Amino acid sequence: MAKVCWECKGKMKEYVAKTPEGVEYRYWKCSKCSEEVLDIKQLHAVAEKYRALKAYSVTISKWGSALAIRIPREVTQVQRIKEGKKALLIPEKTGFKVIPEKA
Repeated sequence: MAKVCWECKGKMKEYVAKTPEGVEYRYWKCSKCSEEVLDIKQLHAVAEKYRALKAYSVTISKWGSALAIRIPREVTQVQRIKEGKKALLIPEKTGFKVIPEKA
């Protein structure tokens, strides 16, 4: 079944493109008005590829009676994390999120 543009009711054709990081994705483009659309499944697929691309492998170490991870330098630079800076640690269903305090 062909997709129809909700703007002009023209026929939509599926295309493949890549983000600047090289993540391939599919989208629909109207042949009449050039409207471009990603459906939710396509958007989720791109998000999963980005998560894998941005993932870092770290080792959990013992530090006194606590456990610790080392944060890769690239991440500290992008997030502007410095020694002694405080952060929130939020437990989640399958891991945790670390949110550095704003400067």
